[in-house]
Amino acid sequence: MKFTRGNLKKLEDLCKALQYTVRYEQGHFQSGYCRVEAKKVLVINKFFDIEGRMNCLLDLLPELDGDREILEAEEKNLYDKAVSLRSLQETNS
Repeated sequence: MKFTRGNLKKLEDLCKALQYTVRYEQGHFQSGYCRVEAKKVLVINKFFDIEGRMNCLLDLLPELDGDREILEAEEKNLYDKAVSLRSLQETNS
């Protein structure tokens, strides 16, 4: 998956489909992001570039507890691709 504005938008839309809100704000996040479980909000450091933002969303996607059954076929494919991409990167590390 290339780090483009279009792919970032797709990941943001996927989070929205899982009923999570993605916000970009200033903060002191050790990992670059913060997840507020009670409100289903993902806060990502606003100073990150597209690659950093996408990496944060790719890190968070497998941990989100949204209902995957409500996803459309294209969204399910993107979710599966993102999760497998992240697990492949972790395996190579």
